[in-house]
Amino acid sequence: MIVNTLLRSLLLCLLSFGSLAETRIAVLDFELKDLTLAPGVPAELQRTASIKPLLEQELTRAGYVVVAIPDQAQQAANSGVGYLFDHADAAAQLGKQFQADYILVGRLHKPSFLFAYLMGRLVKVADGKLVGDYISESKGPNASLTIKAVESLTGKIDHDLDRRYSPPPPAKLAY
Repeated sequence: MIVNTLLRSLLLCLLSFGSLAETRIAVLDFELKDLTLAPGVPAELQRTASIKPLLEQELTRAGYVVVAIPDQAQQAANSGVGYLFDHADAAAQLGKQFQADYILVGRLHKPSFLFAYLMGRLVKVADGKLVGDYISESKGPNASLTIKAVESLTGKIDHDLDRRYSPPPPAKLAY
């Protein structure tokens, strides 16, 4: 009787652990919304393009399964700049095509030369509902600050999902 109860408990633990390990998230390319007097400079386009792979890396490190969505599929689903960001239902349909549980639509919003906001909207694919609307600030164009903003964004996403992400410790600066 005790052995049966222990085996059942162990099986339940393994099943629940297995389901946590299989949370599937698709991350779309981030769009740049640059409101400065010199919008779309190459450095900003490069920073914007770096966000998706950095975020996928952090989500993978946290134990999520990252689902790839081809650029052509994202472009076909996007009826214009900001469309998928503003239409959770359309983003969910795209995620459903690739068997994702969640889809993250992102934007780099740059109102100033001094700072930018990494914005992400996490949508549950099954019902098309918005799970979370996240913002992380990045002061300055420095790549290490963008990485810290991505880590912050990952922590916010994980907080609403499985709560298992621990950002890396801050780097020690040599003086």
